Amino acid sequence: MKIRTLLALVFLTPAMLVGPATAAPISLSEISRYFNSFRTAEADFTQVNPDGTLSTGRLMIHRPGRIRFEYAAPDPTLVLATAGSVNIFDARSNAGPSSYPLARTPLALILDDTVNLGRGRMVVGHYEDGPTTSVVAQDPEHPEYGNIRLVFSANPTELRQWIVTDDTGVETTVILGTLRTGVSLGSLLFNLDSELQRRGIRTDR
Repeated sequence: MKIRTLLALVFLTPAMLVGPATAAPISLSEISRYFNSFRTAEADFTQVNPDGTLSTGRLMIHRPGRIRFEYAAPDPTLVLATAGSVNIFDARSNAGPSSYPLARTPLALILDDTVNLGRGRMVVGHYEDGPTTSVVAQDPEHPEYGNIRLVFSANPTELRQWIVTDDTGVETTVILGTLRTGVSLGSLLFNLDSELQRRGIRTDR
């Protein structure tokens, strides 16, 4: 499964890590509170692909269960997670998107209606690394789906990047610009049928 096409990015630069190092990692309850404090968000992103190449673009989140990655030219890719599936569009193809169950990707863990990182066996790593806190999470019922490492800065708590390890062991890193929360995002941005129609793709759906 090429879930690695979905996500990406690398390491935080010192300029992005403002503020003093914390004495202890940000608590899981605080990180859960942070995610549950917003339903919508958007940010520019830089993606580090498994082959070392870089992609850039804009992502939009609408919890529960929806995320949209618009890649900047010359990359024609669009990734749209909605209605329980992840759909990868290649503008060079008229055959429709490749689709995978969202539940089989580690990203589903932070797109839940309610994020609870204290859930048993979900978090398999939680540590402070200088000025950042990292949390490694996986589906406790299906660790074979891979995991996601989330990196946060503190005071205030803010998501800075994530690294997804997919079910084949391949890593993709996504580095975020400023994550703007509570933004207005039109429902059509996350409507698969609307996207298919806009691209002139006919299906038997």
